[in-house]
Amino acid sequence: MNKTNVTGTDGLPDMKSGDPGTRVNELRRIIEYHNRKYYIEDSPEISDSEYDQLYRELETLEALHPEMADPYSPTQRVGGKPLDEFGKVVHEVQMQSLNDIFDLEELYAFDRRVKETLAEETGAGTGASAGTNAYAGTGKVAGSDAGISGRPDVEYVVERKIDGLSVSLEYENGVYVRGSTRGDGFTGEDVTQNIKTIRSIPLRLFGRGSSLEYMEVRGEVFLPKKDFAALNAAQEEAGQPFFANPRNAAAGSLRQLDPAITARRKLDIFVFNIQQARGANFEKHSETLEFLAEAGFKIIPDYKICLSIDDVVREIREIGDARGKLDYEIDGAVVKVNLLAQRRLLGSTSKTPRWAVAYKYPAERKKTRIKEIMVNVGRTGVLTPNAVFEPVSIAGSTVSKATLHNLDYIRQKDIRAGDMVTVQKAGDIIPEVVESDAAARDGSERIFKMPLNCPECGSAVIREEGEAAYRCTGINCPAQLRRSLEHFVSRDAMNIAGLGDAIISKLLAAGLIKDIADIYLLPERKEELKSLAGMGSKSAENLIRAIEKSKANDLGRLIFGLGIRHVGTKAAQLLASKFRTMDDLMQAGTDDIEDIHEFGHITAESTAAFFRNPQTLEVTGKLKAAGVNMAAAAREVRGNSLAGKTFVLTGTLPSYSRSEAAAIIESFGGSVSGSVSKNTDFVLAGEDAGSKLEKAAKLGLKIIGEDEFKEMTNR
Repeated sequence: MNKTNVTGTDGLPDMKSGDPGTRVNELRRIIEYHNRKYYIEDSPEISDSEYDQLYRELETLEALHPEMADPYSPTQRVGGKPLDEFGKVVHEVQMQSLNDIFDLEELYAFDRRVKETLAEETGAGTGASAGTNAYAGTGKVAGSDAGISGRPDVEYVVERKIDGLSVSLEYENGVYVRGSTRGDGFTGEDVTQNIKTIRSIPLRLFGRGSSLEYMEVRGEVFLPKKDFAALNAAQEEAGQPFFANPRNAAAGSLRQLDPAITARRKLDIFVFNIQQARGANFEKHSETLEFLAEAGFKIIPDYKICLSIDDVVREIREIGDARGKLDYEIDGAVVKVNLLAQRRLLGSTSKTPRWAVAYKYPAERKKTRIKEIMVNVGRTGVLTPNAVFEPVSIAGSTVSKATLHNLDYIRQKDIRAGDMVTVQKAGDIIPEVVESDAAARDGSERIFKMPLNCPECGSAVIREEGEAAYRCTGINCPAQLRRSLEHFVSRDAMNIAGLGDAIISKLLAAGLIKDIADIYLLPERKEELKSLAGMGSKSAENLIRAIEKSKANDLGRLIFGLGIRHVGTKAAQLLASKFRTMDDLMQAGTDDIEDIHEFGHITAESTAAFFRNPQTLEVTGKLKAAGVNMAAAAREVRGNSLAGKTFVLTGTLPSYSRSEAAAIIESFGGSVSGSVSKNTDFVLAGEDAGSKLEKAAKLGLKIIGEDEFKEMTNR
């Protein structure tokens, strides 16, 4: 949080009660207050460090007093376990969509239809309830019949149309109980835990909202522009498909089975409607927005009440002029009848309301000329072509380059260096080349070809079957060095404590390491280590001890640490078990590696090619010379009672980690597979076993627990 520092909490004093229960409740109340000030009202009152201190104190007290656990505590935003799949939620109030319009003529026609219908319906029976569902006419919130007789004057509310994913939030007695996606409008998916990770959503309501027995609201989940751009950059760098627009990104983020992944995506939300509420009474939509803001929701900002359709037009133009300056993406403006009784008279079709429309803005496009197509090498080794063109102003900013993603994209659009092209911003954020103008060519244009060698290090470039990305194969590629180092020292690899990202950055900046093998030369450069900013004598000594200790790691850790494409921790252990020494592995061909159970051709070929690379030979030679272990530990053989038997492990065992259980199985001649199939002999299941256990049951496989496993291995 980038907060200003002020004393006190505006009516919420930072009390320090001696009673833990009282203090926990105080802290929860204070933290929720500051969450609201920061995430919803955009008016922070304390600094980051002060907030963090309060948060850590609450975490500590809750850990010391588990009896005080509360699923709605601020510390439990990411408290759910990964799911196997999402459940279904039937929407009691249909979540309708809007009719889109694309010009002012259609907008004036909408206004005429509204007024003509109200004139015809004036004086008709009105029933007992007024709809407040912004996308349907059947919301369950009480309202009067004011404003539906006489001349049909119409107030409109104009709101920004957020480009995101529509969701429903449900509250009972002021407490958040469920969140779901729109789905088809009638049935959505239960994403309760994922929605809970969004910081701007209140887990407990404020003001009058806290006293309602039940309330359902509708909002739009979105990614802020900067986070959308960062997410796509990470996808591109990893060679993964990029998100086409913020809506696509929000949907993909919210539908992660692991809430922790959703939490890292930095989603946000604007709430714009009360679907239904028990005990609430409103006459206008604008009143419901005021109520929602009071209850603690982050509502659609800067909505405007317009008294005529001409006022609506002016507001739509103002929103359109400002859209490029907003820190979130909008794709239009929503125009709604404000008076709830009038909405009820206007009614809805089976899919859309007759009292609201969405005015959609056209994407701004400009023409420019591509000067050259350059290739960038990302941290994962993916080569990405980029168009560098003559600067052009689009959607409020000047752009001069755009990613061309991959060779297939370039060929599909027939883009050449020197082409006159049409450029726009995808989702008004990321520049993209829409099309090239073949008719404008004069013969000087140049067809792009992907380089055969990496422009950073000269290593061979490969494109694996079934992939769009081209990759550098060099282990010493400067573009990949930081990521290679971070991976090499990580816990599952060489596990070198004290060599985190910050120290790696300092070592690179000082020129002390140029490849992963240089890590093992650092003990000889102790004085230079000590001179690094923030290092000091003690830290340098600790780091040197950790480096020396890592030399004795098993071969499997080293293989994994080398960062071979497609080779994870399990595959690395299988390679170590099969070939026993680094020398033998480096001499192995694709066929030799493919003989390993669970190894496919792509992984085998990737591994063999990795060890044919001259850079790999150089680095492994340096590691060997530095005294790093190059052999697998001697196999522990306890018997052959499990020879020929295949196990699958799932869930958490009380006494063993999965790797320990796998080692025991292999010591008795058995093998461990990562997937359930008809060839599986036993499924060893612990607590929280998921889809593997369900599949095993369907196939009628033998499922055992830890006790039976101990009997089988005499442990």
